[in-house]
Amino acid sequence: MAVGTYTKTGAKATTAAKLDKQVFGVEVASHDLLKQAYVAYLSNGRVGSANVKTRGLVSGGGRKPWKQKGTGRARFGSIRNPIWRGGGIVFGPTGEENYTHKMSTNSKRLAIRQALSTASEANKISVIESFEVKSGKTTDAVKLLQKLGADRNVLLVVEQKTPELIRATSNIPYVKVVQSKYVNVYDVLNANSIILTNTSLKEVTEWLKGAK
Repeated sequence: MAVGTYTKTGAKATTAAKLDKQVFGVEVASHDLLKQAYVAYLSNGRVGSANVKTRGLVSGGGRKPWKQKGTGRARFGSIRNPIWRGGGIVFGPTGEENYTHKMSTNSKRLAIRQALSTASEANKISVIESFEVKSGKTTDAVKLLQKLGADRNVLLVVEQKTPELIRATSNIPYVKVVQSKYVNVYDVLNANSIILTNTSLKEVTEWLKGAK
């Protein structure tokens, strides 16, 4: 499977890179696994910090608001009653909820292969010799991306994040840089353009080629 290939300056390369069919050409008969991996990524990154006060934690209410009989009003024993404004909350989050979703390693890798295959089929993947911004300037990174035709929701997969690369891309809102060993379904499915360096392409292929 040939794919658009560029030199490190952004020029079209004479020899096109080839994508391994075992990783980028997987048949996706159903999207169930992709959805499971996508939801798992979001759930595992969720912080369950929301917390409410039950009637036992709300301040006040130490005495009966009014006497039991003779007032014509309903009986109440405490202003901390959940049906009162400012009272306790029933069945609210406690901050101890566990939202994590577990998936087997083989399932995760298969889902990534399916996501990459879907992106490859949609012609979203391109390969560059190396993405180097030695100056560390954002303008230089933007110019290189423009040469590659990537200007919206770009996933840049590199073998290593250098300080210059981080400095050059951190202020570009539509670019996300990830190392090859951290490629995931969420980033791949959300990207409009996926750019891999030659080295990162080899690493991703070796990592996922043996997945069942």
